[in-house]
Amino acid sequence: MSRDSINIHNKVIMARPKGTKYIKTPEKMWELFESYRKEVKGNPRVVYEFVGRDGNEVQKRLERPLTMEGFKNYCYDVIGCVEQYFTNQGGLYQDYISICSRIKEVIRQDQIEGGMVGQYNPSITQRLNSLTDKKQHDVNVTKFDFDE
Repeated sequence: MSRDSINIHNKVIMARPKGTKYIKTPEKMWELFESYRKEVKGNPRVVYEFVGRDGNEVQKRLERPLTMEGFKNYCYDVIGCVEQYFTNQGGLYQDYISICSRIKEVIRQDQIEGGMVGQYNPSITQRLNSLTDKKQHDVNVTKFDFDE
């Protein structure tokens, strides 16, 4: 095995040549995101509830929200790490800036709209998207000296 390869679970993974990209074009990045979105929205989570006097078991299907973590993990399983595309590591990913921004905005829109209609937990949605109200409370303490 050469020094440019890695052995993981009896699979030999070759390192990419320096300067090459996993995702050849921004359009391919969008296609990857679309396949992630289809995978997530087409496979809801299932919650089991017991209802009624007899406690009958009922399956409730919950739509899964889109998340950046979910997209990055999906990509990692399909092609490898994509963090560098979103951070424009070393200025090598300039062509991907607009598509990465669009992906982030689509994910954020899904989370915000889902939170607003009660589909997702509104509190978590607010925190994830920095939508919480921030209030500043100032307390002024004045010391009175009554010994004079």
